[in-house]
Amino acid sequence: MVVQKFGGTSVADPDAIRRLIEIVRTARARDGRGPVVVVSAMSKVTDALLKIAADAGESRTDAALAQVEQLRERHRGVATALVTDGARMPLLAQIDEQFDQLAAVVRALAVLREVSPRTLDVVAAMGELLSSRIIAAALAPAGLPGEWVDARRVIVTNDHFMEAAPLLRETYAALRASVAPILDAGRVPVMGGFVAATVDGTTTTLGRGGSDYSGALVGAGLDAAEIQIWTDVDGMLTADPRLVPEPRLVSQLSFSEAAELAYFGAKVLHPSTILPAVERDIPVRILNSRKPEGQGTIITAHAADSPTLLTGLAAKRDVTVVDITSSRMLNSYGFLRQVFEVFERFKTAVDVVTTSEVSVSVTVDDRRNLDAIVAALSACGEVAIEPEMALLCAVGDRLRNEPEIGARVIRVLEEVPLRMISQAASRRNITVVLRQADLPHAMHRLHEEFFR
Repeated sequence: MVVQKFGGTSVADPDAIRRLIEIVRTARARDGRGPVVVVSAMSKVTDALLKIAADAGESRTDAALAQVEQLRERHRGVATALVTDGARMPLLAQIDEQFDQLAAVVRALAVLREVSPRTLDVVAAMGELLSSRIIAAALAPAGLPGEWVDARRVIVTNDHFMEAAPLLRETYAALRASVAPILDAGRVPVMGGFVAATVDGTTTTLGRGGSDYSGALVGAGLDAAEIQIWTDVDGMLTADPRLVPEPRLVSQLSFSEAAELAYFGAKVLHPSTILPAVERDIPVRILNSRKPEGQGTIITAHAADSPTLLTGLAAKRDVTVVDITSSRMLNSYGFLRQVFEVFERFKTAVDVVTTSEVSVSVTVDDRRNLDAIVAALSACGEVAIEPEMALLCAVGDRLRNEPEIGARVIRVLEEVPLRMISQAASRRNITVVLRQADLPHAMHRLHEEFFR
């Protein structure tokens, strides 16, 4: 049995959902059991829902309600195009009920003039709840026995609203109790990704990109043979196609390589997706729903032998370098703890760190609290920031045992001014920090060197 997770572009409109149905039909023909289908909200719906909440919180009630009606008509139109039998009217009634609830939330927020994280989760979850209901109903006219599953009953989390963390024991138990019997009955469970609930049933979400995480949790909880991530690209690529013309498809890579590439900017995969799959050693395959005949990229515990020295390149733009310089750092202990406590206090993640005798440099891509961070760091020493920087990361398992590859990476970039150079403890990547303006040239040079 496989778990098939479909992203927003794969459920964007009736044509996309018809392609999804054929993909599900093919998987069922191969296996005979399942699959379990996990879906994102339709393309751009989550952004629209968050805009509705923001407008309502600012008492822009008319604008928010107008957007509610636009989304209502979009979902009703898709449902009408796909469901033509007696199930259509009940489905439309469910859609209307959901949007009536959303309209009521908008009016309440307009009075309160405040949008709490808890309320924001309730609003944001509606996209996946709606798309999964429509797709479950659309399977029946295609001859597939779909059954809708409320994701809030099977993905159990803590109460950290907007970025809730799954409680794995409770989640896996709920999946076995609620979803496994549907599979055993020969039906196709359909549920929304991204959406979850606390132990007491309060709606939560897993954060942006969390639909992939949902798919991996379902796969791990049900011991799936494979977790498939269906998106609008052919799989993992050797470089960002916006920076490098015609990058190559990576046919297979390891969990560790995929995690590095995802963390450092390969947006095709949410980094957290890797974790449940790694724990259960379940392969993850990335596929293109517009080209279902493709082989995609398969991610396994160990990568196959590759003729290329590197697996791929990833980049992260809009990075800021923060330098802290102080003579008190020399031969002292506790200095780095003081520095990182500041970033912890402002809940700002650090990507790359380098140190010298009297200075420490870090990179951040979240600038929301940067002014406050700089002010707090001033107690540790002299602080300087350098915006408009980028990270360029070269990833490959072979870096661990072939040090000449790392030397070659740096040598290829000899004409590019590098601000920082770092190799993580895993030794699967070499990361350089450079001016954002130099990123396209630097990535192109590396790609030409290692993949052409």
